[in-house]
Order: sequence, then structure tokens, then C-alpha cells
Amino acid sequence: MQRDQNTEARLQQPRHTSTKLTIVVACFNEERTLSRCIERVLAVANDDLELEVIIVDDGSTDRSLKVAEALAVKHAQVRVIPHGRNQGKGAALRTGFKNATGDFVAIQDADLEYDPRDLPRLVGPLVEGEADVVLGSRFLSSGAHRVLYFWHYLGNRFLTFVSNMFTDLNLTDMETCYKVFRREVIQKIDLKENRFGFEPEVVAKIAQLRVRVYEMGISYRGRTYEEGKKIGVRDGFRALYCIIRYNAHKAPLPIQFFFYLLVGGVAALVNYAVFKLLYVGEQNVSIAAPVAFVVAAAVNYLLSIVLLFRHKARWNSAVEVMMYSIVVAVVGLFDLGLTRLLILEGIAPGVSKLTATAMGLVLNFAGRRFWVFPEKTVGQWEPQDRGVRETFVSAEIP
Repeated sequence: MQRDQNTEARLQQPRHTSTKLTIVVACFNEERTLSRCIERVLAVANDDLELEVIIVDDGSTDRSLKVAEALAVKHAQVRVIPHGRNQGKGAALRTGFKNATGDFVAIQDADLEYDPRDLPRLVGPLVEGEADVVLGSRFLSSGAHRVLYFWHYLGNRFLTFVSNMFTDLNLTDMETCYKVFRREVIQKIDLKENRFGFEPEVVAKIAQLRVRVYEMGISYRGRTYEEGKKIGVRDGFRALYCIIRYNAHKAPLPIQFFFYLLVGGVAALVNYAVFKLLYVGEQNVSIAAPVAFVVAAAVNYLLSIVLLFRHKARWNSAVEVMMYSIVVAVVGLFDLGLTRLLILEGIAPGVSKLTATAMGLVLNFAGRRFWVFPEKTVGQWEPQDRGVRETFVSAEIP
């Protein structure tokens, strides 16, 4: 009788189900390391962790594609998706994300800089329902780290700091390769960057989703340029641009206003330069000043949509330009009126003009932020104990 009760109790217990992890490997000219990398990735599978490995060969000119295809023949878990031409790491990852079928999706470089044995730990908070995204940090204490390239380290920390300033995250390693996502999170984000700009872009967009982001220490075996390292100075500047481009329109108002001051400063320099170029005497000031003002306003508009606000956030292009022109005209009239009023009150012309200009900057920013380029706020961070979130599944971050 006791045996029958124990048997029935075991049958009523939920059956064990494994977690499926899709690992996307972006590969470009990695014939020397690809096979060893994939073998190490496959070795982390166990009864609790089923693997799907998607190798996206990004137009390699060496034998990488043939190596990948041989691995797919050898291992049923491996799939190969070739790009006909090289498009960049970001483009390769987008292809992999689109084809992922696992519960969670991780990124693995095709070289040997990152140790796949860290992946089961990174998946842990996702499996437990505590996190939606987990990033592996090379700067938190865990495992061995090869010591290389001080200036790379410094640049990485700088980019992470600037990214955190915009995203309100306190990451230590924004540029890390190891990022693990709930599949429905990463597949709903509309990613644009083709090269290494993917890293700041995806961090910006998961921050805007306000999902639960965790960070864990990982080991790191950096390689030299002679060993195949590809990222360079150009990518660092692109990363800085991407941090601003994909965060600025959702950044806190003080951050937006600071960057608007930079935009306004550049426009002011253009205004001055064009005026000096066109001004040849007092008789043509009525031509030089308006032309310089219009050119500066156009530069201000272009920089605003490229660096600070999102183009066509609400209006179509024609209406957006009309709204912008109205704001410029209203602020211009305000500047003129306040300057004259202060001069009539006995204030020095220079002080009057500076006061009107300062107030005009605030009005210009307010008009652009709340009328020309209005954006919804990103909202509050997801609570830790909310369980599996449903709302973000239908959210798409552009």
C-alpha cells in the first residue's frame, strides 16, 4: 500500500523539462578558432540545458563557411546560415536572432576570447525568472583575465560610463559580447546597426523596455590584432555616436538639454560664420543676417534629428518642418522683443542680448522636445517580483 502511494506521488510530480538555449555565433574569417569554439559551446549542454547553435557566416573569405558546414553535419544542434557578402557583426546577429527557437538567446563570438563554460551561470537568473536580460562583465571579479591593451580598457570604461548616463543602468561592461536574453525580448527589438554599434544600440533598447537587467562576472582571454582582433578606433567613435543616437530621444531632460546646448552652440557658430562670409558692409546686413539665421536653423534642425531627437516622432516630414519653423519664428520674435524691452529698461545692450539668448535656448529646447519632436517617457523599471512579464512581448523598440 505504501509503495503504491509513493508511486502515485512520483507520477503526480511535474516532469522535468530542460531549458533550450539558442547560441548565435557571428563568424567572419575565423577558420582557425571556429571548430574549437563550437566544440566548447556544445560541451556545456546537459540534462537541464538543451542547445541550439546558429552559426551565421558573414561572407567569410577563408574556409570558415566550410568548417561551419562540417560542424553542422557532425552535430545536429548546429545550424549554418551564410551571408552572401560581409555585412558586419550586427547584421549577422540580427539574422541569428530572427531564426532562434530557444527559450533564451545568447551571443557567442567565434574566436576564443569568451569561455562558454560561463554561459550556464548567465542563464541561471533567466531560468529562475529573476531576469529578462543578463550581461557578462569582464570587469567584475570572476575567472581568469588576460591583461592587454590599456587604452582599449579605458575606452571601454568611458563608453560604458556615457551609456549608463543615458540609460540609467549601472553596468560595468556595456561592450561585452556575452549578452543573454529572453527570446521574446530580443526578437521584438528592431535593431539597425550592422557593425560593432550593435552593442550600445541593444543596451539602449533593452533599457528603454525597462525590463530586468542583471550583470555577472565572466572570464576573458583577449586576443591581439595579430591573432585576429577586429574592433578599431573607428568602431569606438561609432559606438559613441550610437549611444547618443539610440538613447538621446529617451534620455532624462537634463541630459537632453545639455546636448541641446551643444547642438545650439554648433548652430550659433554656423550662424556667425555664414554672417561673416556674407557681410560686406552695413548696407547688406539685412540680407546677411537673415540668411545666416536660416542656415543656422537648418543646421540646428538636422543635428537635432541626427543626434538628439527622433525624426518624425509624431508628425510627417512636412508637418514636422512646419512645426519647427513656427518654433524658430516664435523664439526669434521673443528674442527680439525681450532684447528691446530690457534695453528700454536701461539694461546694457550686451547683457540684454545675452539674457534673451539664454531664455531663448530654454524655449527652443522646450518647443523641440514637447512640440516638434514629442516622445513618450520610458516609464518605470519592471518590479523584481513580477514573475513572467507579458506586456513587453507586444512592445517593439525602434
